[in-house]
Amino acid sequence: MIILGIESSCDETSAAIVRDGREVLSNVVESQIDIHAVYGGVIPEIAARSHIEAILPIIQRALTDAKLNWNKIDAIAVTYAPGLVGSLLIGATTARALAIVKNKPLYKIHHVEAHVYANFLVEPQPKFPMLALIVSGLHTQLVLFKNHGDFALLGQTQDDAVGEAFDKVARLLGLPYPGGPSISKAAANGNPQAFKFPKARMQGKYDFSFSGLKTAVLRQTQALCNKPHDFPSPRLAALLTPAQCNDIAASFQHAAVETLVDKTAVAFTEYSPASVVIAGGAAANQELREQLQKRLPIQITYTSPLMCTDNAAMVATLAYYRSKLEKPSDPYTLEVQPSLAMASVTPQSQ
Repeated sequence: MIILGIESSCDETSAAIVRDGREVLSNVVESQIDIHAVYGGVIPEIAARSHIEAILPIIQRALTDAKLNWNKIDAIAVTYAPGLVGSLLIGATTARALAIVKNKPLYKIHHVEAHVYANFLVEPQPKFPMLALIVSGLHTQLVLFKNHGDFALLGQTQDDAVGEAFDKVARLLGLPYPGGPSISKAAANGNPQAFKFPKARMQGKYDFSFSGLKTAVLRQTQALCNKPHDFPSPRLAALLTPAQCNDIAASFQHAAVETLVDKTAVAFTEYSPASVVIAGGAAANQELREQLQKRLPIQITYTSPLMCTDNAAMVATLAYYRSKLEKPSDPYTLEVQPSLAMASVTPQSQ
C-alpha cells in the first residue's frame, strides 16, 4: 500500500510517500524556522501563508522524488489535529481536494500519535506493549501502547511542555530560536552541576511540570546579573558571561532531562514494556537519548533526528496502520481539530 502523507500542523510543510508503513520512497520538508526566528517563535498567520505557497510544489516534489504518478498512490493521509488552525486548514483542505479529484481514500491523522510512528521506520520495529515518551511541541506525555490504535495515557505535562521550556529558557539566555538545539549547543560547553535546579513533585505519578524549573532559571539569571526585578530581555541576557550562560543551559538541560528519564524509568518498572520509544522534536536531544539508555535495561528505539521533527513520512506511516483499523474519512466533511487529544480507535470507528 503506497500512501501520500501531508503535514502542515505548525511551521513545516511536508509531503512524503511511504510503502506499507516501512519504506520511505520520498520525504520533502520545507521548514519556516528562518522566517519565525526573527520573532523568537512561530507567528500563526505567517505560518499559514507560507504553507499556501509551499504545499502544492512540495507534493509534486514528493511524487517526483519517488518516481511515481497519481495512478500509483493508493491513499492520502493528512494531519488534522492538533496544531495551529490556519496551518492545519491548508494541509487538510489540500488533501480533501486531492482525495476528491484523484478519487483516493483519505485518512485523518493525529500529529502527536504520528510522531510515535516515526519509530516504525527504524529496523527492527518496536514491539508491543510499547512505552512512548512523547516530547513534541506543546506535548510532554507518557503513553502505553498495547497495540496499533490501542493505547492509554499514563501522564502528561500540567503546564509547560519540555519543548516550550527549552524555547523560553533559550530566549531568557539570549540564544536563538528554536531553543532545543541552542540550549544543547550551549550546554555542551557548560557544567551541568553548576546550579541545582528543582524537579517538580506532581500528584500524578507520571505527570510533568516545567514551569517551576523555568522560573528557577529566571531567578538564577537575575541573581547572577544582580537584577532581581528584571524579566527576560536582551538587556538581561547581555549581562551574562558566556561561561555563565553555558552553565545555566547545562544545568537546566540536566534537570529537564532527568525529570523525563525519572518518570519513564518508573513507568518501565511498573509496566515492563517490550520496547521503549521517544517521539517528537525533543527526542533529537542527545543528552536525553544517552541518559534514557543508561537508566533502562533495554535497547531504546530512536529514529533519525530528521524524523524527530515534523514530517509527512510519519503521517503516511501511521495511516498505513490506521487503514487496517478504521474506514477512510469523508473528504467532503473532514474538519481540523486544533486542540484534540490522542484517542484509541473505538469499535464504532472500525
